Amino acid sequence: MNHEDNPIEAAPSPAFNLLDSPWLPVRYLNGRQAELGLLAVFDQADQIEGLAETSPPNLVALYRLLLAITHRALTRQLGQWTDRDRARWYTQGLPAGAMADYLMHWRDRFWLFHPDHPFMQVAALASAEETRDKRKPWTQVSLQCANGNTPVVFDHTIDTAPQPAAASVVLRDLLGFLQFTPGGLVKVFRSADKSGPLANTAAAIPIGAHLMQTLLLALHPSPQPGVDDLPSWEVAEPTVGLLTANPRPAAGSCDRYTRQSRSVLLLHEASHPTPSVRWIRFGAGLALADDDNAPDAMASYRHGSAGLVRVTFTEGRALWRDMGALLPDETGQFARPAAVLSWAANLHNAAGLWDADIPILLAGLCSDQAKLVRWRSERHALPSTSLQRADMWNAVRDELLRCEELFKQLRMVATDLLARTMPDPNSKDTRSRARALLDAGPFAATFFSTAERRLPALLQRIGRAELDAAHADWSAALLQAANNAWGAARGMLGQSAAALRAEALTHRRLQAALRPLRREPDASPAQQPRPIEEATP
Repeated sequence: MNHEDNPIEAAPSPAFNLLDSPWLPVRYLNGRQAELGLLAVFDQADQIEGLAETSPPNLVALYRLLLAITHRALTRQLGQWTDRDRARWYTQGLPAGAMADYLMHWRDRFWLFHPDHPFMQVAALASAEETRDKRKPWTQVSLQCANGNTPVVFDHTIDTAPQPAAASVVLRDLLGFLQFTPGGLVKVFRSADKSGPLANTAAAIPIGAHLMQTLLLALHPSPQPGVDDLPSWEVAEPTVGLLTANPRPAAGSCDRYTRQSRSVLLLHEASHPTPSVRWIRFGAGLALADDDNAPDAMASYRHGSAGLVRVTFTEGRALWRDMGALLPDETGQFARPAAVLSWAANLHNAAGLWDADIPILLAGLCSDQAKLVRWRSERHALPSTSLQRADMWNAVRDELLRCEELFKQLRMVATDLLARTMPDPNSKDTRSRARALLDAGPFAATFFSTAERRLPALLQRIGRAELDAAHADWSAALLQAANNAWGAARGMLGQSAAALRAEALTHRRLQAALRPLRREPDASPAQQPRPIEEATP
């Protein structure tokens, strides 16, 4: 392999220390944005609103890195702490010097380029027979760039001629990649490798008024005696033997948050005037074994056809529709919310913030096997009471269920509406075509986007225990959503005689679906219409 055109070699001496070099994008409370090193981030944590990373997977990975550092720093200084301690730090600040003392103690492990222990990388790749003479473009670890047979729209990266990228950019992409990479072929050290901890997941992170509060809200409990839950920089450098070993479960959140799910070595671009990377070495990593008894702390689970499944981003489905999965379920059959949400609720309870909302960031990436499909980030505000009181979380889940059930009924009627304008409207094939046509149109988007506008008001009323008023307001919102969606479906047909006839034939079933939303509060159960059934041929 000819390296003359691209002089690349391991840094002859440590370079780009993450404690001092600016690489973390932050947004201050006054709106100003900057890049900071780790020491400055923790020193100014109460002045920083949050991280300003634009890639959802990278954003989650950066928060997880800061949480691992915070946890280990507090462990080093205090050993144990309680929710009451977190509540005190939430208003008064973290223990003085804890973060800086910890980072300075491990300073030598935070060099991005280092001959023996580069940060979150595997130095052994430089000498391993399988990787020492092979290189891949740095875009291999960028979820937003084209590489191999996974092209990305508007990205025209060429594997054989990658452009050098700033070291800070590559590092952020690497951290997001290690957390969200799907399982699949690797062909180095093993034929395939398991996925990262958050593959195909919409990760939940409670958000505070500034970065310090965010870290305390999401901070996992103090370590149990005898449990060595260590981040990657506190353990020995991975060897080829470890990279080829069987998958092992995470020891805890610090392990998960920094698990090197792939082995990577960034090659310093020596000819570039600033720290940059063009090529990397790459292989299988420290595979994470599945453990149903210890799910990821940021992953929520909802009820699926075959049991509980991870909440992720589904095409055409807004994540708020799965908000019930973020709330406690006493039975454990319908939802298992992310543990970070209960940790945030515990802090609010210890601090006496019973009536405060908890903003939740939901961010991540959805994949289909090894193919990356979409990423998104959303923010919602949950009343603290909805995470602590059974009547509150049941009320939220019941109202969301009403929304889904109404949509199912309307979809059946709207499918019938479209089918009645087609030849042989009672055949199964006709109804399938009508359903596909309806789903491809604006019907669903119109219904749920209309309802979503009233979601914050619903949550606020439930948070204030105004359950009857919340129910009535949500009924009005669903009625408006149903009328708007029906108008969208009706608009697909025009004003032909067949369309008018179809509308007349489905009018009774439409009104039956909407009648419960208009029903007077004192109406008896006997007056409630029966659920709509599929029209029989």
